[in-house]
Amino acid sequence: MIICYEIVVRDFFHSPTEWVLEVSTYAILVAGFLGLAVAFRDNTHVRVDIFAGRLAPETKRKVDMIINVISFLLFLIFMTESMDLVTSSYVYHKLSPSILRFPLFIPQFALVFGSFLLLGEIARRFLFELLRLPLDQDRNEHPEGKVR
Repeated sequence: MIICYEIVVRDFFHSPTEWVLEVSTYAILVAGFLGLAVAFRDNTHVRVDIFAGRLAPETKRKVDMIINVISFLLFLIFMTESMDLVTSSYVYHKLSPSILRFPLFIPQFALVFGSFLLLGEIARRFLFELLRLPLDQDRNEHPEGKVR
């Protein structure tokens, strides 16, 4: 909506805004990081399965569990580093270098919160695989409760 507003006021009224680019950038950042856990849960994230498609089901399951552990560790590091960034921005009162002078810790916190949600989803998937419980998408594909 705000990008449409920018187009209208810039093209028809020759009065561009100074805040739309910054606010839309923050909105995309927040939406992207808050959507990480949902995309992972629904298996709608980008995957390259050139080799995984050729593996036996049990081997694929073990490889997926190893990848989940590695992903968990990487996002744990990312979350802690992001928390350091947020803390630094808050403590030193860092503001955006624009006319808005927006506190940077607010949009940066989306990195921390989105990573936290993703870590929870990765842990859930790992535990469900470890205990061999059906994941939500398995239940939706097989409503009778039987997994093929």
